[in-house]
Amino acid sequence: MRVALGVSYNGSTYSGWQSQLSGNTIQDKLEAALGRFATHPVSTLCAGRTDAGVHGLMQVVHFDTPLDRPPSSWVRGTNTFLPADIAVQWAQAVPDSFHARASAVARRYAYVLLQSPVRPSVDAGRVGWVFRPLDHEAMGRAGEHLLGEHDFSSFRASACQAKSPIKTLQRIDISRRGLLNNPHPELGWSPCYWRFEFEANAFLHHMIRNIMGCLIAVGQGDQPHQWVQQVLDAKSRKVAAPTFSPDGLYFQGPVYDAAWGLPQRTAAYDWLP
Repeated sequence: MRVALGVSYNGSTYSGWQSQLSGNTIQDKLEAALGRFATHPVSTLCAGRTDAGVHGLMQVVHFDTPLDRPPSSWVRGTNTFLPADIAVQWAQAVPDSFHARASAVARRYAYVLLQSPVRPSVDAGRVGWVFRPLDHEAMGRAGEHLLGEHDFSSFRASACQAKSPIKTLQRIDISRRGLLNNPHPELGWSPCYWRFEFEANAFLHHMIRNIMGCLIAVGQGDQPHQWVQQVLDAKSRKVAAPTFSPDGLYFQGPVYDAAWGLPQRTAAYDWLP
């Protein structure tokens, strides 16, 4: 039978999703745990690979097994053998035609950013950080230039293995959340959290982190919002802002046709600012 899992993880201490010889990846830890519970080797395929330091709220994987066990058994049994910062959120039997990557019609990410004169501490590794205030309207107008189908070569890592740089970015939502109770009057602005949400049919390697670098350059007044259009048109990584930190990036998960009957969110979503 084929089984799909929803997996959440804190990626701070791991070398990304994809299996490596070091064994220090999310895939390595998950497959080892599945193998111990199933008592046979298990190979997984995921909806979207994440980089080192990037977190997952609902990574979806599938695997094939000769075992017929209840979904709750796959959840509890696999979690028994996983590190504390990785957890299976749900399990569901799916038809053999289901494919975690190929069946996805879109993918969603969120980036959480702390705007504060002081660097993160208790949330270190879980949020990005800027110490200068951001202009909400300017970033929103910059993001509008990226919506739709484009060649995103300017936002693509040199190591990207995607066959085509052409992707369709369907949504960018930017909101300011969690205003803190200790404003700094001398600065003229209050520390806060920003949340950036992205949805596209697919993403290139480092695409969101490179977009974040550009949005922040605009938000801090270093570039006008029209500059993002110039970066997009150039189709060259050399003209864009530096790649931003992975710390605040969360893979919210893939979007599937409702006919598959898979969960759309997990409890792991609910802690984000």
